[in-house]
Amino acid sequence: MKGERLSYFGTFAAIVGLAALATLALFNGLPFFGQFERWVENYRIATLTPPEAQDHDIVIVAITDDTLADFPYSSPIDRGFLADLLELVQARGARGVLLDVLLDRPTEWTKDARLEQLIKDYKIPLAISYGREPEHLTPDEVKFMDGFVPVDRRGFGNLVTDDLYDGTVRGIYEGRALPDGTFLPGVATALVEKLGHPVAHEPRLLVYRGQQSSTVEPFLELPADSLKAMPANLIAGKIVLIGGDFTLIDRHRSPFATAREGNGGMLPGIVFHAHAVAQLLEGRQEPQVGPIGNIVIVVAAALIGMLLGALDLSVALRVGLAVLAVIALWAAGWLLFRYGGQIPLLGGGVLIPVVGPGAALGLSLFLTSTYIARRDRAQRQFVQGAFSRYLSPRLLQKLIDDPSRLKVGAERHELSFIFTDVAGFTTVSEQMDADELATVLNRYFDGMCEIVFRHDGLVDKFIGDAVFAIFNAFEDQPDHAQRAVACALELDRFASAFLDAELAAGRRFGLTRIGVHTGFASIGNFGSSARHEFTALGDAVNTASRLEGLNKYFGTRVCVSAAAASRCPGQALRPLGHVVLKGKTEAIEVFEPLDAERSASAFIAEYVRAYALMERNSPDAYRALAELGRANPGDLCVALHLERVAAGVGGTRIVMDEK
Repeated sequence: MKGERLSYFGTFAAIVGLAALATLALFNGLPFFGQFERWVENYRIATLTPPEAQDHDIVIVAITDDTLADFPYSSPIDRGFLADLLELVQARGARGVLLDVLLDRPTEWTKDARLEQLIKDYKIPLAISYGREPEHLTPDEVKFMDGFVPVDRRGFGNLVTDDLYDGTVRGIYEGRALPDGTFLPGVATALVEKLGHPVAHEPRLLVYRGQQSSTVEPFLELPADSLKAMPANLIAGKIVLIGGDFTLIDRHRSPFATAREGNGGMLPGIVFHAHAVAQLLEGRQEPQVGPIGNIVIVVAAALIGMLLGALDLSVALRVGLAVLAVIALWAAGWLLFRYGGQIPLLGGGVLIPVVGPGAALGLSLFLTSTYIARRDRAQRQFVQGAFSRYLSPRLLQKLIDDPSRLKVGAERHELSFIFTDVAGFTTVSEQMDADELATVLNRYFDGMCEIVFRHDGLVDKFIGDAVFAIFNAFEDQPDHAQRAVACALELDRFASAFLDAELAAGRRFGLTRIGVHTGFASIGNFGSSARHEFTALGDAVNTASRLEGLNKYFGTRVCVSAAAASRCPGQALRPLGHVVLKGKTEAIEVFEPLDAERSASAFIAEYVRAYALMERNSPDAYRALAELGRANPGDLCVALHLERVAAGVGGTRIVMDEK
């Protein structure tokens, strides 16, 4: 009996632990789940933050679109105007100034010199937003700013956003060390320290100041272009934050976006700095319970779910009690944030997690008591969920019928690999909003995956805009190299048509480059029994990736190694060269696969003849290549070989000095 009770206790403890761990992993590891929790937190902040009177210490001087309309150029902001602003707020007796303008490039010399000298001679505390290469500044911009803004006036202007989820500004930047070892805090922290308030340089969440009404903002905002005409007492004794408040730029998502219509929750950067300065000056307590508190709440909710599941009650009654428990949890979450400031031990509103604990309670309530049934169902769901998007239906069924193929571990096999990459897509993606980027990539990946499936390949993973596919992964495919090359050619046709369609629709995209290689690698599940990934590892994988990059060098779209090409009888190929990849000593011959029309062209025949002359170091190689170049000026491969021969580099051996 004692052993049976211990067994029950161990089972119940395992249920609680499993539910808690699964919930924590989902809500902290997967953006979809975590974003829901963050949205509920943001909604509480937006709707339940206690109203407060407008801050009497902080004034925002806003540089607006109307301000810039008075100048012949809008960027950079007129340095003479900035100097006038700084002189005016100093003359009117401001306590301190935060200038959220990056002074990272020269403008008019006289205005620059005046502003630079004013910054050095400024009599009251002054902190100016600063950035470096991690903030996407160029080395020249950093160099100019280092010379323009003294170190003791700088503070990083970064906003800490929740990029994993929805990009909401949630923290105050603590700062970091400069290359010379000097520690530089965030600009809000820098100003507060200059005002005589020591601040610990550590990550902290941003506590937003409440708003008295829908018409009264937390901070008084004055237009910079008419500040001179306003009463001096609006500035005297105040902390002045100068920065942009533009319609379309430098606006960031705040928690208030969950409750305000339109772009009402998208605030200018200077407003976030104002909230940060107010928080640091007032010593406001962060609302989150922290990682330990989060774990305790999730475990407690899982324990309640387990106890409800263990009670000898009807299913309907257990579900009803569970719903009441979740409602009580959500009510506590709302009340603790709204009225936490009235509880002495708390000292302020508290944001406890409610979505994750509710999920933990439900999960622990409904966990199956039969281990074997749970294991079989989970195994089947894992195979279908993990591989349905990466395998053709025929291969997926093989895995479902024989899940042992997914055991943790790996075996060494000869495989064929395809790597694709969209040239310049990082730059293109930065010019798209999130919805447009997702739409374009999803359509692109759908087409690419469909082609890989048609050739019975495995889409192993997506790496940004790149696709990594494997052939001969789950079943013996004696023709895996032929499948890979044929697949690559079809991928090339699809990608070219996709690019043309995007450009015709007025959307930017990039050229898809493809590399194909055949070689031995280890394939299987790598990891632990709790977390693993099915993939291939080895030098052959790296070689396939490098082949994709060679397309840029040769001006081609598809590169195939000799190891793959030799397994493709009947496939027309254009030899490109014997390439020694960076970090290697042995050369591999690289080819461009051709369709029937190109392979039959006179140009290819002449190219093959010229290539043979190069291989023999024939003096006639230059003339043959020159004739090809004149007839086909757009062929970069011919231009490359012509340049090499002209430089006295014989043969077709090419040593790469970059990946």
